[in-house]
Amino acid sequence: MSRGDHGGMNMTPGSMSMSNSSSSGYDGMNMKMMMHMSFYWGKDAIILFSGWPEQRLSMYVLALFFVFILALAVEVLSVSPNIKNGMNPLVGGAVQAAVYGLKMALAYMVMLSLMSFNVGVFIVAVIGHVFGFFLVKSRALATANKAAAASSSATSVAAKV
Repeated sequence: MSRGDHGGMNMTPGSMSMSNSSSSGYDGMNMKMMMHMSFYWGKDAIILFSGWPEQRLSMYVLALFFVFILALAVEVLSVSPNIKNGMNPLVGGAVQAAVYGLKMALAYMVMLSLMSFNVGVFIVAVIGHVFGFFLVKSRALATANKAAAASSSATSVAAKV
């Protein structure tokens, strides 16, 4: 094989265009695959699964919504479930490990989605993470304010007595 020769494969910069005419069983078969190596804008992306979203706008919007939900779920699952007093430590640990495993699986799916280098996917992933973080933190703040209000009202009742 000489320098620059790719064994019968036609390679162009920015994409991988494969047309192998060797005697390996692919005679006459043309296989084209477009892989972006920098950010680009457009609905023609492959997100998570081969052939999805099929270069259709409606499927692209569905894929963006799916990535948004994945990113939001990662942030919501970042809050560990509370272990109740008296719970078996083995069961409590198993529940927390299962939630952590699910969170990591979803986080890797978001990362794999971002590897499509599509700007739309990047934007909805960031927005999903931000919105999920907002939901988690606003809920925690509301719970803390409620607990503070309850303790201050209990203190004022005790002071009057």
